[in-house]
Amino acid sequence: MASLDRVKVLVLGDSGVGKSSLVHLLCQNQVLGNPSWTVGCSVDVRVQDYKEGTPEEKAYYIELWDVGGSIGSASSVKSTRAVFYNSVNGIILVHDLTNKKSSQNLYRWSLEALNKDSSPTGVIVSNGEYDREQFAENPVPLLLIGTKFDQIPETKRSEVLTRTAFLSEDFNAEEINLMTGFTDRKRFNFKSLHYD
Repeated sequence: MASLDRVKVLVLGDSGVGKSSLVHLLCQNQVLGNPSWTVGCSVDVRVQDYKEGTPEEKAYYIELWDVGGSIGSASSVKSTRAVFYNSVNGIILVHDLTNKKSSQNLYRWSLEALNKDSSPTGVIVSNGEYDREQFAENPVPLLLIGTKFDQIPETKRSEVLTRTAFLSEDFNAEEINLMTGFTDRKRFNFKSLHYD
């Protein structure tokens, strides 16, 4: 592993999916009572011990860049966000499990962030199929987080989890599903993220 003192992680997804609440919980260790809309980008930092308790232990400053969730198609919106996408060590893709469109839009978010130097070309999703070849050489680790799991009716949970399993496979990413308010902190642990 390269020696890093600073790790930059983008937190991407549509407006209202819970990105700011997630970042606040991870960095402040408390639930965000009344989140507001993120305009542009908000950055929060936490210190994380890597390989805690071993001779290889090292502290990292993890910067979580909560990028505003407007997916407007205007090139000015995308070019403005592009400044946040430099020198990225990881991406957390956040979607609302009760909102199928927020899950589908993760393909656009990942394409935009990983192709920051050029405008996206080609079609990333056609006929429901994801072109995995576009990111075959992607060195940036991705984590997929679904929010509001408890708001899915029990009769629909299996269907939703099957759909999101395909997402995590498409992105070659770990998948975590959280309850509303992220009160079950044991389900998300920063120590599970690896930057090897």
